[in-house]
Amino acid sequence: MTALLVENLAHEFGKRRALNEVSFSVEPGTFCVLLGPNGAGKTTLISLVTGLYAARQGEIRILGQRLRTDPLRALAQLGVVFQASTLDLDLTVSENLLYFGSLHGFSRREARERSAIELERLNVADRMNDKVRNLSGGLRRRVEIARALIHRPRLLIVDEATVGLDVIARQSLLHHVRSLCRDQGLSVLWATHLLDEVEADDGLVVLHQGRVCWRGRAGDLSRTAAGLEDAFLKLTGQAG
Repeated sequence: MTALLVENLAHEFGKRRALNEVSFSVEPGTFCVLLGPNGAGKTTLISLVTGLYAARQGEIRILGQRLRTDPLRALAQLGVVFQASTLDLDLTVSENLLYFGSLHGFSRREARERSAIELERLNVADRMNDKVRNLSGGLRRRVEIARALIHRPRLLIVDEATVGLDVIARQSLLHHVRSLCRDQGLSVLWATHLLDEVEADDGLVVLHQGRVCWRGRAGDLSRTAAGLEDAFLKLTGQAG
């Protein structure tokens, strides 16, 4: 079953069309990059997939569940890390995750057990009693990913999570999320504007001016030009 299916998705803000006939899919257990320059429509697309906006045209299915007709079942299988951090800075790491677990109806003991597992998996278990404001940006992002996985979703969506992080922190975060795909069978849609976050084996959807201008394997796009950067610049009209 396809982890995420987007078909003919369109959305407008007043007279401005932000997305136009967007179609792509994310297969189970794969890491798929949603790549596009700033203003391409990535955050609008993620807002539609996560139910923050209602799609006015097109179809979204999460693990086979139609978001339009069965949003609760569809979104229950989804974990999300938004571009803007949503952690409470004055709570500890553990308190943030326990609160999120309570929203999913877990007992305090179950939420604590699940939190410990996810924090250990992301190498931040030793900081569980620290207040979030005392963590670096990279560690905060790991905590947000751990929180997004506490209810064990099958699809994780991450929107520009590495903005503001240094190269080492970005690559470390990517490594951990890719290992979840490999070891846990998690499906991931990773939105970014940074070319160095794309690997040859990744699924790739290139979004530009609200349209999909490439979908396929990243390595295949690289071979159409002198590498991924050259191909991306040509697709987005930025080549010299």
